[in-house]
Amino acid sequence: MALLILSVLYLGTSCVAQNSTNPYIDPKDDPNNPLKYIASNSLTAVAISIVLTTALIHTFWCFRYRTKWMLALVVGEYCYAIGFGFRFALHYHPDSRGIYISEYLFIVLSPCAFIAADYILLGRIAKFLACGEYVPLPLNKVTLVFVLSDIFTFLMQAAGGSLSISQNANVAISGSHIFLAGLVLQLASFLVFFSIFVRFLYKIYTLRPDIWTRDQTRHWFWDWRTLAGALTVSSIGILVRSGYRVAELSYGYQGFLATTEAYFYLLDTLPLVIANLVYIPCWPGRFILNEYECGRCQLRY
Repeated sequence: MALLILSVLYLGTSCVAQNSTNPYIDPKDDPNNPLKYIASNSLTAVAISIVLTTALIHTFWCFRYRTKWMLALVVGEYCYAIGFGFRFALHYHPDSRGIYISEYLFIVLSPCAFIAADYILLGRIAKFLACGEYVPLPLNKVTLVFVLSDIFTFLMQAAGGSLSISQNANVAISGSHIFLAGLVLQLASFLVFFSIFVRFLYKIYTLRPDIWTRDQTRHWFWDWRTLAGALTVSSIGILVRSGYRVAELSYGYQGFLATTEAYFYLLDTLPLVIANLVYIPCWPGRFILNEYECGRCQLRY
């Protein structure tokens, strides 16, 4: 995967010598430039460095703690890094429709994997604490329901994105509407999930103080509430990003949100980077070192 990312970077930077001169002084006036700005290589380099480093560390944690159930997060991070790799190519070929489409789909769709990882983590925490009764759905279904909703909204966004690049204006408009609907449904689904998670923590805090405080004598590094806090931070980051994407598409592909690079990094990249970075010191597999048998958990210290 790392070699694939490096290949993308190489292709994006090595083929610029033959690039023709852009006749438009201001990229906002260039009708062939979908971004309406020239992607900053400096910001792209910072972003891809952080995302790729996070992915590599999470890959190590996955093998170290045998947490295959967090692979969705890791795979999503590598795909996200590939998206930034395409932004290097866009810097030199801002009018390339193919590069733009590849960049946009990788950047916009990869976070679906981050969302799926958070969905899975709630079920794992509930089983670990043996507090499944505080989740409104059976634990063997709660993860399935939300992951399926994530897959459904992912497919809607992928289909809408594919249609929105059509040369036919009516098809493109329909595609953008489908894409926006997928984003809205994804945001709504995650809001429901986050509400369930907050309710879950509140129930434990008020009804099961023995479980809430069971790790209070241990270092924060091993306190399950630290993991719950990490999931909270990750969820907030995803909510900020999802809200931005809905607002961005509501204004259209040529709206001020979509055509201003600062908004992309401030409201999309930064929240997602934080949402993933938080799992470096708070990797779930370090807190949940248990095996499940017939719905009961046995913690190995």
